[in-house]
Amino acid sequence: MTGTPLRVGLVGYGLAGSVFHAPLIAATEGLALDTVVTSNPERQQQARAEFPDVRLAATPDELFGRAAELDLIVIASPNKTHVPLAATTLKAGLPVVVDKPVAGTAAEARELAALAEERGLLLSVFQNRRWDNDFLTLRKLLSEGELGDVLRFESRFERWRPQLKGGWRESGDPAEIGGLLYDLGSHVVDQALALFGPAASVYAESDVRRPGAEADDDTFIAITHTNGVRSHLYVSATTAQLGPRFRVLGSAAGYVKYGLDPQEAALRDGLRPGPDWGVEPESQWGRVGAGGPPSGGESPVTGGGRPEPTLPGDYPAYYAAVAKALLEGGPNPVTALEAAAALDVLEAARRSAREKVTVTL
Repeated sequence: MTGTPLRVGLVGYGLAGSVFHAPLIAATEGLALDTVVTSNPERQQQARAEFPDVRLAATPDELFGRAAELDLIVIASPNKTHVPLAATTLKAGLPVVVDKPVAGTAAEARELAALAEERGLLLSVFQNRRWDNDFLTLRKLLSEGELGDVLRFESRFERWRPQLKGGWRESGDPAEIGGLLYDLGSHVVDQALALFGPAASVYAESDVRRPGAEADDDTFIAITHTNGVRSHLYVSATTAQLGPRFRVLGSAAGYVKYGLDPQEAALRDGLRPGPDWGVEPESQWGRVGAGGPPSGGESPVTGGGRPEPTLPGDYPAYYAAVAKALLEGGPNPVTALEAAAALDVLEAARRSAREKVTVTL
């Protein structure tokens, strides 16, 4: 890519904006972080310290007032603002990247997708965990047929956070779109659909476990895909002993992987993409195999299977694809319609947990 980079306006400088979006935008050829929107003086100071040339705006209205000076808007503000800000961006004639979840309902996501198509503009959803190291490795194993026919996909995004942190993510107000179902659930459901295709039915259990909590903090989702694969997805803030991040059981072999992709921790620590980005030590590699006698079997703990080198995680690939889409007409890395399909599942899971039924899609 050559020429003047696209000028990016970033709305929000909390966790999503400061840890994920700003560093990845700044590291992407063809993009330049132009403006950060935050009304918080400490976050303004942080943005200026991390990106000395960045311009600041206190409100989205101030940003849209200079829309003619920008080429792309990225929305990393609280969930309840995603739909109105994305709509305003598209109506202002600018392409937009929206953090997950793109909306509170699948219907709203499809309305945004229709608006983007009508305006001929890119609307992309930041589902960065399609570029996690374990996801990339599993996708490689599947493409090579290493596991045979997948029977069950288990995915866990678990944490041990017995104390509440506060803030909108833990709010019980439905308008806030908080809780783990829509937070971490957006990731595990998107990954399952990306790997194994559309959902036919959904069953879920969702609980509020911690004292004083208002939103779900311990949720299980079971998806039966149209191709027969079953996905069992766990998201929790109350897990004192973490399970494997992935356990994938196939007709020929299984794949078990523990531990989270290291990219988020690296970004939180102030590291930036460069050589060896996303590389995981061999001690963290997962294992592939089907060892052991019929009466027993093996596990990673007892040495079952062979170590499977983990591919490097690659969050920078998302914004590289966004830049290529805008500058060269490349494909949208994550479409709003894909995000809407995940929201169909999340809405079904919420209904299933509330009514204690299995929901057919």
